[in-house]
Amino acid sequence: MNRSIARRLAMMFALVALFVFTLVGTGLFLILRTQLEHHLRESLDDRTQIARIIVYHAVTPEKWRMAREKLTDMTPHDGSTMYSVASADPYFQYGKPVEGTIVNSWPDGYARVSPAGGGQDMLTATVTLPANAARPPVQLQVAASYSPNVRTMRVFGSALAALSALGSLAVLLLSYSVARIGLAPLTRLTRDASAVSPNNRSQRLNTAALPLELNDLANSFNGALERLDAAYGRLESFNADVAHELRTPVTILIGQTEVALTRNRSVDDLRHTLQSNLEEFERMRAIINDMLFLARADQGERATGLVEVSLAAEVAHTLEFLEIPLEEARVHAKLHGDARARVNRSLFGRACTNLLMNAIQHCEPGATISVTIAPDDDQMRVAVANPGEPIAPDILAHLFDRFYRAEVSRTNSRENHGLGLAIVKAIAEMHRGTVSANSALGINTFAFSVAASQFGSGSPTVRANAGVTAEGGYSSLAKGKSA
Repeated sequence: MNRSIARRLAMMFALVALFVFTLVGTGLFLILRTQLEHHLRESLDDRTQIARIIVYHAVTPEKWRMAREKLTDMTPHDGSTMYSVASADPYFQYGKPVEGTIVNSWPDGYARVSPAGGGQDMLTATVTLPANAARPPVQLQVAASYSPNVRTMRVFGSALAALSALGSLAVLLLSYSVARIGLAPLTRLTRDASAVSPNNRSQRLNTAALPLELNDLANSFNGALERLDAAYGRLESFNADVAHELRTPVTILIGQTEVALTRNRSVDDLRHTLQSNLEEFERMRAIINDMLFLARADQGERATGLVEVSLAAEVAHTLEFLEIPLEEARVHAKLHGDARARVNRSLFGRACTNLLMNAIQHCEPGATISVTIAPDDDQMRVAVANPGEPIAPDILAHLFDRFYRAEVSRTNSRENHGLGLAIVKAIAEMHRGTVSANSALGINTFAFSVAASQFGSGSPTVRANAGVTAEGGYSSLAKGKSA
């Protein structure tokens, strides 16, 4: 069962208040008990001093008789104070000394005695008086009962316990009301969060009136909503793109098949239809494979089968593979620098192919694509630069996001289904690298890197003046001297 935060806070405040009341009450109780015992001892001292003077001056039988009468007059009827005189001479005896178990004793003849016959403890003071004239040596005992102290402590303890309980109850009720008032911003926050729905993705929490403790939470929640909104938007765009890309080949396949079935066809016509259908199937397979590859990358899959290779040689191999697209686009490619790294050759080649195809598609005839390999801190960076139209910063920030399409019109959709740069980013992350995009001075540069920690024994080597050229569309490896 979900418990209310206001109730929990009120209960905790009440427990804290009860603890404080108990601590303070215990201190007051001990202080009061000490003070009452101190006052009882002072009162006993006064009475002992008076009785001592009376007994001390009773030096004759006549005066002793008068002393006994005074001691009797001083003895209260409730027995809270008792006097006794012990002597070897029976005539000079008075009362009966308090006998029982000594609970505690102090110097100067003080003792706390628990009477043998029961009743409240007694505080006794015993004084020995030497012989004087006809009076022999006597021992004077004055006893005072603890009954008044016990009654006072009992009443005080009961009142203190009742007040502590009532105070804790008052704190509980007041704390609950205060907690509900204090948690009102959280209630508003919950109400605003409940209003967020797929149909109202732009709804955000109002942080202007929130207290400081909830402001960070609300900002974090709004940030999560922003990310979810962006992901939801990319997913919607991706679904539309996939539907568009798959609809086109499916429509072509259906149309060509329907045309082929309208009448009898020759073997050559059927072969041509099947060849065209095969091309569309290949295109559909490429889209599906890219989607599956990105799904595996989303699950944190790392590159395996790493081998140490020359990155320049791998890029040169990719340029040779792209010889026909380079020739058709009438662009040239040059390669600068080299480094050795441990990579998955297939994935590395795929990333290079995607970057180069992206550059080829956005180059004017006669332009030159520059591929640069160089160390970048703890990574090895492969950058592909080509002249082209400037790219806005807000678009640059999302070009490597999967499902992102800068050109809504879907230009070149037959050749490109919009996942190329997202795959480059996935491959870089599988090699613990990064991607970047830059547009300045009419040059657009797209780059990815692999982590230097993936190198084998020894430090990575970099070579200069080694380049690959594609003059007139033909690629060749020009081996230069090592730096």
